[in-house]
Amino acid sequence: MKERLARLAQAIRLPDVRQRIVFVLAMFAVYVACAHVPLPGIDKVQMERLFGGGFGGGLGGLLDAFAGGSLRRFSILAMGIMPYITASIIFQLLVMAIPSLEALQREGEWGQRKIRQWTKYLTVGLAALQGFGMSGFFSQQQVFIGGTAMMAFDVLMMVAGTMFLMYMGDLITEKGIGQGVSLIIFAGIMTRLPTDLAQTVNLWWHGEIGFGNILFLAILFGVTIYGIVKVQQAERKIPVQYAKRVRGTRVYGGSSSFLPLRVNQAGVIPIIFAIAVAMFPQTIAVYLQNDAVVGTIARLGIAQDSIRNAIAGLLYFTNPQSSEFALVLYFVLVIIFTYFYTAVTFNPEEIAENLQKSGGTVPGIRPGEKTRDHLDKILYRITLPGALFLGLIAVMQYRVGDITGVPTFTLVGGTSLLIVVGVALDTMQQIEAQLLMRHYRGFLSA
Repeated sequence: MKERLARLAQAIRLPDVRQRIVFVLAMFAVYVACAHVPLPGIDKVQMERLFGGGFGGGLGGLLDAFAGGSLRRFSILAMGIMPYITASIIFQLLVMAIPSLEALQREGEWGQRKIRQWTKYLTVGLAALQGFGMSGFFSQQQVFIGGTAMMAFDVLMMVAGTMFLMYMGDLITEKGIGQGVSLIIFAGIMTRLPTDLAQTVNLWWHGEIGFGNILFLAILFGVTIYGIVKVQQAERKIPVQYAKRVRGTRVYGGSSSFLPLRVNQAGVIPIIFAIAVAMFPQTIAVYLQNDAVVGTIARLGIAQDSIRNAIAGLLYFTNPQSSEFALVLYFVLVIIFTYFYTAVTFNPEEIAENLQKSGGTVPGIRPGEKTRDHLDKILYRITLPGALFLGLIAVMQYRVGDITGVPTFTLVGGTSLLIVVGVALDTMQQIEAQLLMRHYRGFLSA
């Protein structure tokens, strides 16, 4: 620990690294300040009542967790960055399904910039849809007490808040250290930590939970972090042998190396994608609960009671807190997105081609297609335990409260902890890369 702290001090002493770290911390401060700017038209007492019920354990709890408590406060950042995540998923799927978009992405920086631009346009539409759906739901629950003009103003401000977070994420990626969007979600989760600790201590102080519950929670917390770190750092090393090449009077190559294949090649992105997809049907259902929307559908000859029952059923069966079906679906989504994102980020054919060009071969495997098939087979096998682990961690958040008897500490055993640890590891690795570029030892060096 002392050595790692010394390396951190070493990183801070480097002017450009220190500037990047300070910039990220400054963006966190801006995020926290904006998260406490409230919007008008909300009855705070009714809002606490709503979050104390089932809404706080389902869609509302997820949105509030990733928005840093902004939804519960109904601030300008109430929707957080999730509309942008949803739009990114949609475009990644479209790129794989539409050849013209795939060709555009291969155009290089120009094509990727066009796709990012279209993603931002879609983000505005999704944010507006989610904002109106959320405001309509709050109005139905007598939480929103303003008029139509005030609702339109609040939705406009929430859309602006999402776009501001998207801009902030781009700035962090460019001028800071780490992936901007992931760090914004990280900041949102961590801002809830003091509140969770205070609520847990309050329950213990009033005798509603015992010391044994807190001890069990702490043990589970430590075990989960240990498991996440092990899986995130685990890798399969594929041996690579480079052939000797003679150029003039010099001999190149003839060395041995290895190709690292991580068990969790996709990092924390699959869990974020799965959350966005899992929340989308609930967002639509919340929007459909609006009286005007129900009335419009009823004009097709369907009874309003049948429409409301169908919407209520959709809300129930897509809430992992109340439905086992939704919990299993969430688990499966995490596994699917783990394989999907791994396939997007790691191309065995390209790796095999690069190895062949550089004179590298995997011992016992022919170069070219055989090497590609070999890498693809290994990657498929080692991704499975990583995907199952991610799925297990993802569904734990809905059961840890029941298991430990402590319902207030939301960071343990679930998506939030996975993202926090994953983003922290990724940021440490990027700081380490900055140190190694300057011939210093990094945090994770042996």
